[in-house]
Amino acid sequence: MIGMLFLILTLVIYTGNKKLYTKIPKVYLSPLLVTPLVLVGILLWAKIPYETYNSGAKLLTDLLQPATVAFAVPLYKHFKVLKKHAAEIVVSVIFGSVLAVLSSAALAKWMHLSGQLVHSLVPRSITTPIAMNVSQMIGGVPNMTAIFVIMTGLFGSMMGPSILRLFRIEGEIARGVLFGTSSHGTGTSKAFEFSSLSGTISSISMILAALFTLCFAPLLSSVLF
Repeated sequence: MIGMLFLILTLVIYTGNKKLYTKIPKVYLSPLLVTPLVLVGILLWAKIPYETYNSGAKLLTDLLQPATVAFAVPLYKHFKVLKKHAAEIVVSVIFGSVLAVLSSAALAKWMHLSGQLVHSLVPRSITTPIAMNVSQMIGGVPNMTAIFVIMTGLFGSMMGPSILRLFRIEGEIARGVLFGTSSHGTGTSKAFEFSSLSGTISSISMILAALFTLCFAPLLSSVLF
């Protein structure tokens, strides 16, 4: 019963925040940023364990699987465009994935992080379940990796629109690759705000980035560290 109350609370906060964001589309009002902060604040204030909250809210996590399958609809709708730009998308995602690993390594070295934290940081730019598996494969801490992934996704979705304006990136293909490769699922939800095509490209880029990193992160990690 308590779990269901937290599920309803999460939905109410997100829905209210979404309406506010629709009226005032400012980065700092993004539901992906505000909703978790409000929920964490409530849990800390009321001294409620995460396990109690998650007993009901985990239903939202379970819905991620059918939501991911639902990406097949826009993929089918834009199949001709995807086929036409397949080479550009694949090359861009590979380049972006390698850059993500290298930048993570550089950041870790600059911050003088321990070996485990370094390996936990490397897969930060891919979707959480695969990132945690990669982290475990290369000697990282999966739970820490999950935190880095969430931070990367939020930062990317917040800063992405500013980067697009700064570099005058207006192509839907480029927008999708940028968000999907750098900010995984969180970035993909942001890409769909621009257009269905951008969101579709982002979802493809997210999957490709995850597969590439899963295959080559252990090799790159052994070479770099």
